Amino acid sequence: MKQQLDPETRAAMVDYRLERAHSTLGEADLLYSGGYFNAAVNRLYYACYYATTALQLSYQIEASTHNGVKTQLSMHFVRNNRLNLEHSTTFGLLFDKRHSSDYSDFAYCDAPLVDLLRPRAEAFILAVETLTREKKDKPG
Repeated sequence: MKQQLDPETRAAMVDYRLERAHSTLGEADLLYSGGYFNAAVNRLYYACYYATTALQLSYQIEASTHNGVKTQLSMHFVRNNRLNLEHSTTFGLLFDKRHSSDYSDFAYCDAPLVDLLRPRAEAFILAVETLTREKKDKPG
């Protein structure tokens, strides 16, 4: 069983993860400008992942795997329409692309794919951040 966090520690961790999500978007931009498209997609996924784990932490939802994080996002935020299905699709696509580029031979991401996913990843993070802030403003 995981240790219970006091509210101040939980809030600090949520803020840190959201900051990390935004800085990881910047990493993706640097990799894109260098032509490292697979790595840019990886960082876009992790930017969304950090935002998602911040959201889940703020609601005291636990997941121990990347797939678990994706499942919990769907179960607690997409199915009840708190998060748009398009955002869930973005996270799922990034999840799949990151996984295949990390573990499959001949995985290929290109500039048009990153051009498509970059604004969608940022929109996802902003939507998740809004939900996180709403929870912070209305604890319970």
